[in-house]
Amino acid sequence: MSSHLFLYCLQFIKSIANQRQLIGSLAKREVKTLYVGSLLGIFWAFIHPLIMISVFWFIFSVGFRVKPLGDVPFVVWLTAGMAPWFYFSDIIVGSASSVITHANLVKKTLFPSEILPVIKVTSSFVSHSFFLLILLLLLFFQEIPFSLFFFQGVYYLFCLWALSLGIGLILAPLNVFIRDISHLVNVLIQIGFWATPIFWDINMMPVVIQKLLKLNPVYYVVQGYRDSFIYGIPFWHHPAQTFYFWLVTTVIFISGTMIFLKLKPQFADVL
Repeated sequence: MSSHLFLYCLQFIKSIANQRQLIGSLAKREVKTLYVGSLLGIFWAFIHPLIMISVFWFIFSVGFRVKPLGDVPFVVWLTAGMAPWFYFSDIIVGSASSVITHANLVKKTLFPSEILPVIKVTSSFVSHSFFLLILLLLLFFQEIPFSLFFFQGVYYLFCLWALSLGIGLILAPLNVFIRDISHLVNVLIQIGFWATPIFWDINMMPVVIQKLLKLNPVYYVVQGYRDSFIYGIPFWHHPAQTFYFWLVTTVIFISGTMIFLKLKPQFADVL
């Protein structure tokens, strides 16, 4: 059984490596399609997160009068949590419908449909990069000094890729056979949005509830972004959480590659 799992993962990784140019080309086309016909074009990738941050900052800082957490301005703390979450949710929602959306390509015998979730990860990075740009600008204007820990964000970005890609590989093929999956994903994303401590501090919860919330692997990434850009805490200071995250992510990723490659031959018959 373990040898079969290894072969599935190896087959998937080889396919991604061999099709990297195709992935880049289709991801670029997906980004262009998203902004085609708009006057501002790619600038919407900057404007959209800027508006979201402004709205949530106004609601929580002005409306609810949320105070800065420690010495950190709330808008900075908020943006550091929003950046990974919205990238994650964009990948998950897009990956769930990726096979159906690209049915014309999937029906072609030689098209490697397993690259579709990877294309979504790649194309969604454009908006995430603008989110990070806004975060860096906020850090600059709030006079928060540059730190080498900023580069640790690359590690947590890789964590986000691994987790979201694994989930996407599970959802994309299942949605072909059970079309309710995409609707269920939208509901769960909304629940996860409020259940993940993005707008509120997890320390306000009882210890028991904190432990339950930390079982969500996305929490590891969200807190990791804040540790990297705000607090300057290395990831190895959380060995138990790091081990748990990679254990869960590895199981999800292996399961995803196995499910996708097993169901892939039946896509053309169902679509």
